[in-house]
Amino acid sequence: MTSRRKEHRRTEHRNTASKNLDRMTAIEIVQLMNREDRKVAAAVTRELPAIARAVDAIVKAIRDGGRLIYVGAGSSGRMAVLDAAECPPTFGTSPELVQALIAGGRPAVTGAVEGAEDSVANAQTDLRAKKLTPRDIVVGITASGTTPYVLAALQYARAHGATTVAMTVNPRTPVARLANILIATQVGPEVLTGSTRLKAGTAHKMVLNMLSTAAMARLGHVYENLMIDVKASNQKVSDRIVRILAEASGKSLSASEHALRQAGHNMRIALIMLKHGVDAQGAKKRLAAAKGDLHDALDE
Repeated sequence: MTSRRKEHRRTEHRNTASKNLDRMTAIEIVQLMNREDRKVAAAVTRELPAIARAVDAIVKAIRDGGRLIYVGAGSSGRMAVLDAAECPPTFGTSPELVQALIAGGRPAVTGAVEGAEDSVANAQTDLRAKKLTPRDIVVGITASGTTPYVLAALQYARAHGATTVAMTVNPRTPVARLANILIATQVGPEVLTGSTRLKAGTAHKMVLNMLSTAAMARLGHVYENLMIDVKASNQKVSDRIVRILAEASGKSLSASEHALRQAGHNMRIALIMLKHGVDAQGAKKRLAAAKGDLHDALDE
């Protein structure tokens, strides 16, 4: 690696504050890490305009019939897989709407797959299998800004007319040239040199939270600040759904539970029933007339 390339990859720089890490006490290590972690939120704050542009691009892509596809390797890929996996239960979306590709495939989610992040061919093959279209948006996540798998995926996406977003902590790296929108959270050198699962990983997680949550809120999968499309996957979530309906409607828990049963466990239908005093059929008609827009169906 040339000295110039190393200069651009601040993730490889040594953090002067942690040079004696191996001789610190436990409390000294965690205090140091806590001080360094405070820099993450500030780095994300500086990128909020770019993050908002990415949210708008995601919303447009999905409204046009496209998909959000994350691409990453290692820790970045695992966070992408987690964010994509959380969308269906949280927002009631199809698993096809938000997807994640990780270098090395499913085995790489729980373990390291040797050489996976260096494979250009695999990135192209993985995206080709998704039948990428110009309506889709591809978000490449690479802390270093140089991961071959991610770079190749973004190149493929651009060649096929898809919108591209890059997430990195090293802005002056090859990934910047492949992105329509660049999100570069410059968090500085890691406490453990080169271990981007630390500050870089935290920054990526924060940005992913923003991208998916803000996009889904803009797409109508949130009512006020409530998860109106959450899916019941266990008893805890089932109980939460009843509480959400009670909170949103101002009705009792028992009335909310009854409406939910009558609505076939469709929270939107149940909320219209509770707020307008109509039966399930009437609520369905109101929602259909509003073309699925819950606020319109509620006359709000």
